[in-house]
Amino acid sequence: MARQDNRDREERDSEFVDKLVHINRVAKVVKGGRRFGFAALVVVGDQKGRVGFGHGKAREVPEAIRKATEAAKRTMVRVPLREGRTLHHDVEGRHGAGKVILRAAPAGTGIIAGGPMRAVFETLGVQDVVAKSLGTSNPYNMVRATFDALKKEDSPRSVAARRGLKVSTLQARRRDNDDAAPVKAGA
Repeated sequence: MARQDNRDREERDSEFVDKLVHINRVAKVVKGGRRFGFAALVVVGDQKGRVGFGHGKAREVPEAIRKATEAAKRTMVRVPLREGRTLHHDVEGRHGAGKVILRAAPAGTGIIAGGPMRAVFETLGVQDVVAKSLGTSNPYNMVRATFDALKKEDSPRSVAARRGLKVSTLQARRRDNDDAAPVKAGA
């Protein structure tokens, strides 16, 4: 029975893609020399709209990565994606001194984002996005700011449900506003 449980867990874990974002090494000076410790930042996702990040610390690198991966799997969030490839709308996020701007992009754009944000988008399953990091380049704060932005992401379905409208009505209004905008700009 225990073997079956392990197999089920391995199958569930195999659906996730994990990316190592950053490893930090610290040293503690003791009588015999230095003792090293490692901290790992890992992003985990299923490439279908779920993503999480985790932080793990240990004396050895593989153990720190394992702890971070487990923490990431526990803190996963679902992000609505348009056509399964990009965001529904532009959004900003911040954490500490980190500020990020995420913009939806047309098909074929690719992931235009720096280091830690790129790892988040690749594991999330986004194919087209333009992102800019303002402020700190600290990977922890950049990842947290990106997650803050992704949590603000709304799908048309959830907006329609909140307003008590049909999705088609909501999108028809949006098209009407898009058509009217160029007329106003030219006047």
